[in-house]
Amino acid sequence: MTDHLYYNDSFLYEFDAVVLDAIPAPAAGSRPAVILDRSAFYPTSGGQVFDTGWFAANGGEKLRVVEVIERDDGNILHFIESPNLPQKGSRLRGLIDSGRRRDHMQQHSGQHVLSAAFLRLFEMPTLSFHMSADYCSIDLDTKNLASHQVAAGESLANDVIAEDRPVKVRFVSQEEARGLGLRKVPPTERDQLRLIDIEDFDLTACGGTHVRATGQIGCILLRKTEKVRQGWRVEFVCGRRAVSTARRDYTALTEAAALFSAQIWDVPQQIRKLQEESRASKKAGEKLLEELAELQATQILAETAESNGRKIVVQTFHDRDIAFIKLLAQRLTRQSPAVIALLAATSGQTGLVFAQSLGQPFDMGALMKEIVGRFGGRGGGTKDMAQGGLSEIAGLEAALGDLSERLRT
Repeated sequence: MTDHLYYNDSFLYEFDAVVLDAIPAPAAGSRPAVILDRSAFYPTSGGQVFDTGWFAANGGEKLRVVEVIERDDGNILHFIESPNLPQKGSRLRGLIDSGRRRDHMQQHSGQHVLSAAFLRLFEMPTLSFHMSADYCSIDLDTKNLASHQVAAGESLANDVIAEDRPVKVRFVSQEEARGLGLRKVPPTERDQLRLIDIEDFDLTACGGTHVRATGQIGCILLRKTEKVRQGWRVEFVCGRRAVSTARRDYTALTEAAALFSAQIWDVPQQIRKLQEESRASKKAGEKLLEELAELQATQILAETAESNGRKIVVQTFHDRDIAFIKLLAQRLTRQSPAVIALLAATSGQTGLVFAQSLGQPFDMGALMKEIVGRFGGRGGGTKDMAQGGLSEIAGLEAALGDLSERLRT
């Protein structure tokens, strides 16, 4: 079993170790792995992602460590990029990516503070924790989460950070742990539990890497909340991530404000105004299209001769989309009791609309399926109205002409 050095010192970035085993890549595209007698590399566990870094050997190449996992037997697998494995029994120097480690310590320690804050203020326990490359999240066991509760949780967490409370690590037995009032006891069979103790604020069992005092977290910024199946999810960032995220947000708001010639705090109001104008413009455009369709239907019907008591309209529009020809088909079939409309639109994806006035004997849905089947498309509808889309259009106008002749007989 690998000795987990980070259990006692999360700030240990360099260490010496002996190679217990070197495992070749099992298949093409996979990576070889190294097992050491001791390691400061943190393996993915408990919502926290793994460390990366390097191995250095005397006179040998520097091996890049790209992933770290812990096996059930307690050994830690260090996956490396190089196919050149070190020899069993050889000594290596491990070098942790300190920037990545510090970031993970800030995020994970911040999660402890934030989870404790929601529990203290609103009795909302944390069900799970997730850390990704750009944000972290906790899932809270609650049916409701109001905006004022989010603000209060963030405020208390940052107060605890500003107080720079000591964060200590200690080990206790399972029996001892049951009497200490832990925020969360993990389901484990280990004799010893590793506890993270934030002075007079939070005590919980955890195997992750953590800061020595809450002030090293820097700050906590809550970014987003959403309802999920098991409760409410709260996304957050801590420390330098919070600073870079706030800088990105400020830059985006500044650019948006410049486009509106406004202050950044006026951007929401400007967006609402723009949305209202867009809705009004859309409504006016729809009304104009309806009027155009009505006028065009009147003109088409006036120019179309009857055949066996019906007017059969066959037309392809190269500057219109399917939404317009559907509107036109509705106007054509409502203006006259005996109209068949076979319309096509080629602006964008080619679309078809077949329609007939109420009481006419044909089946537009069946005719549509027949045509789209011939031209590699999909579509269907009811007896009186059907629509479809085509992937091929060569010969379409001729096919519509043939169909109209069938309907005239």
